[in-house]
Amino acid sequence: MKPTLAILAALASLSPAFGQSKAKAQNVPEIPYESAPNFLKLPANLYLGEGIGVATNSKGHIFVYTRSQATRLFEFDQKGTFVREIGEGLYGFEFAHAVRVDPQDNVWVVDEGTNMVIKFNPEGRPVLLLGHRPEAVEGLPTLVLNAVGQQVAEPYTFNRPTDVAWDAAGDIFVSDGYGNSRIAKYDKNGRFIASVGTRGNGPGQLNTPHTIATDAKGNVYVGDRGNARIQVFDNDLKLKTQYDQVGNPWAICITNGPHQYLYSSNSNPDSNNSEQAAQTGEIYKMELDGTIIGKFGHAGKQLGEFSTVHEMDCRSENDVFVSEITAWRVQKLTLHPKK
Repeated sequence: MKPTLAILAALASLSPAFGQSKAKAQNVPEIPYESAPNFLKLPANLYLGEGIGVATNSKGHIFVYTRSQATRLFEFDQKGTFVREIGEGLYGFEFAHAVRVDPQDNVWVVDEGTNMVIKFNPEGRPVLLLGHRPEAVEGLPTLVLNAVGQQVAEPYTFNRPTDVAWDAAGDIFVSDGYGNSRIAKYDKNGRFIASVGTRGNGPGQLNTPHTIATDAKGNVYVGDRGNARIQVFDNDLKLKTQYDQVGNPWAICITNGPHQYLYSSNSNPDSNNSEQAAQTGEIYKMELDGTIIGKFGHAGKQLGEFSTVHEMDCRSENDVFVSEITAWRVQKLTLHPKK
């Protein structure tokens, strides 16, 4: 009875809207869109591997984090022309997972293989490191367990992290996804502030937090992939609400501007449910309160179709970039919402 009572108590302490998700993926309008053909132009003998991460800066340049022969970070201009490679052969590059660009045009990468989050300045030089790369000479890590046998996450040690975001003050939020199932908060200098989350499916618990974004008020939106929901925390990592019925949110992003929108990709590639399988590949356009106002896309490998979207960038409401892990590509989408 104790776990049940604990969950009920947690639910009672939340806002009245908790558990009454507005997210409904059925009977919402389709948003017309187009995909730019052959948008990214790589030099001869240079190729993309798995489309792991994509992000844009204030100039419209596109950054792609990819797994090919090695983990690599490429920059393209706003027309898709190759500009440069950043961090070639870097010690912190092993198994790419996400790339993001902050409001100051610093480029951040999250590497699942080295358990590191790396900040590059606009010139492409590393200026801040979070986490550390495990080395074979260190042997197996010593695990610290809590009273119910769950691993206790250390403040500065990640276990296969997945994504990064910031608030207006520059505080840093990391989704420490596969191993620790938590969200960790640091100040702008990388000093640990707080964390939330243990593995589970109760309120505030997480099962592979795969993607993360913040809104202008500093609220933190987490794509809780293993639980097929988006959980929303305030700036102090107190749970506010959750949005379900959005499929498997592998990738989320939030637009800029006075009216912000939340985009969420249903990227479940292995659904055994026929209804869910039919929706796999859809991307939902949502209000920040969880209301789905439109959707677009479907599964496939042709231009304009989606093959397991792994990350999205929606700096501009109607220009959306998607990276696809099983199609080895990045697409630039232009949306044409009906007025």
